[in-house]
Amino acid sequence: MPGKGSRDTVKERPKDIKGTLLRLIRYTMEDRWVLLLVIIFCLISNALSLFGPSLAGKAINEAAAGQGRVNFAAVRLYVKQMLLCYSFSALISFLVNVGMMRAARKLGRRMRRDVFDKLMKMPVSYYDRNQAGDIISRVSYDIDVICTSFSTDLVQILASTVTVAGAFIMMLLICPQLIPVTLITIPVSIWFTRRMGRITKPLFSARSVIYGQMNGFVEEMFSGQRTILSYAYEDTVSDAYDEINRRASDAFFRSEYYGMVMGPSIGTISNISLSLIGIFGALLYLGKIITLGQISSYVLYSRKFSGPINEIANLFSEIISALAAAERVFRLLDDAEEPPDDRDAIILTKPEGNVQFDHVSFGYLPGKTVLHDLSLQADAGSLIAIVGPTGAGKTTIINLLMRFYDADSGTIRADGHDIQKITRKSLRRSCAMVLQDSWVFKGTVYENIAYGKENTSREDVIEAAKAAHIHNYILTLPEGYDTVIEEDGGNISKGQKQLLTIARAFLYDAEILILDEATSNVDTTTEKQIQGAMRRLMAGKTCFVIAHRLSTIQSADLILVLDHGDIVEQGTHETLMKNRGLYYRIYNSQFS
Repeated sequence: MPGKGSRDTVKERPKDIKGTLLRLIRYTMEDRWVLLLVIIFCLISNALSLFGPSLAGKAINEAAAGQGRVNFAAVRLYVKQMLLCYSFSALISFLVNVGMMRAARKLGRRMRRDVFDKLMKMPVSYYDRNQAGDIISRVSYDIDVICTSFSTDLVQILASTVTVAGAFIMMLLICPQLIPVTLITIPVSIWFTRRMGRITKPLFSARSVIYGQMNGFVEEMFSGQRTILSYAYEDTVSDAYDEINRRASDAFFRSEYYGMVMGPSIGTISNISLSLIGIFGALLYLGKIITLGQISSYVLYSRKFSGPINEIANLFSEIISALAAAERVFRLLDDAEEPPDDRDAIILTKPEGNVQFDHVSFGYLPGKTVLHDLSLQADAGSLIAIVGPTGAGKTTIINLLMRFYDADSGTIRADGHDIQKITRKSLRRSCAMVLQDSWVFKGTVYENIAYGKENTSREDVIEAAKAAHIHNYILTLPEGYDTVIEEDGGNISKGQKQLLTIARAFLYDAEILILDEATSNVDTTTEKQIQGAMRRLMAGKTCFVIAHRLSTIQSADLILVLDHGDIVEQGTHETLMKNRGLYYRIYNSQFS
């Protein structure tokens, strides 16, 4: 089953909920003045709403005076005051919610910006280790969860805290004798909340993980849709998706189930408290210790006291989910970036193109060396071809030259300088790459060719397209060079995408040219047409060509034959054919 082994749900417990919460609070300090106003308005709103039960008690006392002495004017006054208090409280509460929505929008935009900026600084190894879907899930789903919780849950928690404190003070003033009855159920509520918290924390974290894995699976399968259809593998892929979807649904159900249990359970405990208040309040009323209006006010305040506790319990699952999501986002932000350039690193301003590998060894994983003590010399303007079986280490040489990875041992030099002592940006700007996997983005044809070349003219772009033999095809498009290419080049063929990237390399005009199966997706006729242009492109440049079609590299100055990370042969085409070694066998296998 595709990918099944790598997508098992990880039972991941949040490592530091308290630390994550404090860091999230610090993250919001950029809008601290807005948050301060929200807190002040929230205090005012809840203070107004807390006057309501007291006024209701006074109105009931007036109405219960009896003997025809009901003071309707006083009752109407209290009712009007209640209406004003609740109306202003609702209006201020609305303003608080609007303010929090704006602050949440800014928080989301800031977090997405920081995450994207971080991803632009991550080494290539990070993308090799992590699924694209999981990364996208952190940028979209996890940040959405954080912002939703911030805009709604935070206001409710703040309001609930103020209400609980205010209600407790009012209950203490009305009837201190009933306070022990009210508080008797609080320890039970606290114990139950802590117990459920220990259960729900790992469940919400596991849910975030499996959602990221599901996104990665979907992205992977959609990108390989043609292959799936060509192998008639749709049913197997659907079964694999059903399995991961089932695990995602189970993770959602388990987390939400325990989260939803908390609210009704706390509500039941609160109702027990209310029943006890009714019993003992009735006894105090019969003993003429409190009035009917005081009992009514106390009951209303007790509801305001216990109600927010229920709300916080109901929000607890959402808060834990948001903290689990925040922890995943912060973990990404804390991941190691590409190491900074050395302080004394030089900038290649006018690269010549001399490249030297001196006893270089490297492995992607500890203990698994891919290149063994490799040495080679590429003089400026020379054409170096790299051939060998799959997995021999051909692309690894390019990864090391571009400093996508750093060698475990040995030295790589460019123009006599250790590349570790050259800034990455200037080193990479001295190279132009055409890869087998042709990358284009959603934008015009002009923008795709001009990518990486600032302030280039339209005439230069057209000349590059002509050199790559794609100009005539571009003219057949509806808007010519202004035609928008769909995401990942969905509206053009692979061969046309590759020709666009070749045109991009023509325009970039770097001193070192790297061609990794640069014509693998074009037909042989087109390949022959652009070979002449490619030779013009390569003239005077140091070129590294990885090729499986040996017919394209027969004129190379030096051919390196790799096998299991070692250079087993090197020389010109004629020399290697005379040696009758691995190159001779590969060549004959293609032309026999």
